[in-house]
Amino acid sequence: MWLLTWIHGLTNSWGIAIICVTLLVRLVMHPLTRKQMSSMKKMQELQPRMKVLQEKFADDKEMQSKKIMELYKENKVSPASGCLPLLIQLPIFILLYRVLTMHGFPNATFLTIRLDGSLLTTIANAIHLVDPVSGLPIPKEQLGIVMIVFSAMSNPSLLFANLGMWLPNTVLLLAISFLTWYQQHLTSSGNPQMAMMSWFMPLFLTFICLALPGGVLLYWGVSSFMGVVSQIFVMRKTSVEMSKKPVLLQEKPTHKETE
Repeated sequence: MWLLTWIHGLTNSWGIAIICVTLLVRLVMHPLTRKQMSSMKKMQELQPRMKVLQEKFADDKEMQSKKIMELYKENKVSPASGCLPLLIQLPIFILLYRVLTMHGFPNATFLTIRLDGSLLTTIANAIHLVDPVSGLPIPKEQLGIVMIVFSAMSNPSLLFANLGMWLPNTVLLLAISFLTWYQQHLTSSGNPQMAMMSWFMPLFLTFICLALPGGVLLYWGVSSFMGVVSQIFVMRKTSVEMSKKPVLLQEKPTHKETE
């Protein structure tokens, strides 16, 4: 929190402060992230060879496990190495998320994005959603997506008259959804079992982010963008490294070999 406040004191912008902290966290965590992404890519590259080993030694599980471990050792891959960096990063990201959520950034904006309000609250403000009994604005913790959607549909003229109040947060949310989809697409490339996740995760994340403050979304968006750039770089580098290694059991075994 002190770092966020200190950068805000220098820049007089909560948005720039959030971006700087996000960049700093991503840079510090880059070695672990790079190791995680490299391991995931190597595991993808090794899948065809693992299937060959599973076919060749289908009747000898002990030898199958031994050959697969040799394959891992040859390519310096550990199945756990893809999860361990993520487990180390998770507490840091949760802590940063809690700091951004608890601070609130009252009335703060960045490039017209409201940092103190979620997409739901910005739409509610745009259509002047109030309690019909008290006539006061409904507390944000009581705002529900169904209530806001129906209210917005019943007041389209007011909604579009105040387009600038909710559109920037909407664009940011859509950008995060796209970056999530693209990152999942890169991860699940060549793996049909994970292809479903590349569609489910962006939809699930979009629903979760509807109620998150713009400051948290800004952090998430910048972090996701850096993650995509880093993942593309690491995956390309790993593919080049793997192409230079000897292909173990590239050809599928014949019936004679498996007997």
